[in-house]
This record gives sequence, structure tokens and C-alpha cells, in this order.
Amino acid sequence: MKYRPEFPDRFGSIQDARAFCRTFFDWYNNRHHHSGIGLLTPQQVHSGRAGQIRQQRQDVLDAAHARHPNRFVRTAPQAPAMPTAAWINPPENSQAQAA
Repeated sequence: MKYRPEFPDRFGSIQDARAFCRTFFDWYNNRHHHSGIGLLTPQQVHSGRAGQIRQQRQDVLDAAHARHPNRFVRTAPQAPAMPTAAWINPPENSQAQAA
């Protein structure tokens, strides 16, 4: 949150903070496409739609490549891959993962 330009230095009250967070969390979870989760929104991942959306993107990329292969000089385009895990603070070792 603190890296967003609209994040205030201070909130005037708890009500101001709640109002800001209500709007921010809606945007963050439902509209912001995160690079760490394959340019999907958290809502798309948590609802189980990630695979379907990624396949639809790949279908569009495949069609574009079939129509204009000369635009893709190195290789056919690939939709961003989904990570196998997403961490805020990854465990330091396998013992921490088991806990």
C-alpha cells in the first residue's frame, strides 16, 4: 500500500483509514493484475479461474502468431506462467515449510 501514490502520509481518523482501505483493497484484489501471479488478479486466482483465463490468453496469442508469425522473431508468444507458490516471506528452509 505504501508504494501507491494515493496512499496518504497520515489518516485523519480510523474512519478515513477504513474508507481508504475499502477502496484500495477492492482495486488490489479485483482490478490490479499482479506480475507475480501471471498478470492475474488475486480474485481470479482464488476463484479458481486462473487456468481458464491463462488458456484464453494463450489461445489469443496462438492465433496472433498464426496470422503474423514474422512479428515474433524469437519464438511463439507464451502467456505468463502461474507460479507454483506465492510468498510474502518465504520460509528459509524445508523445516520451516513443514511447520
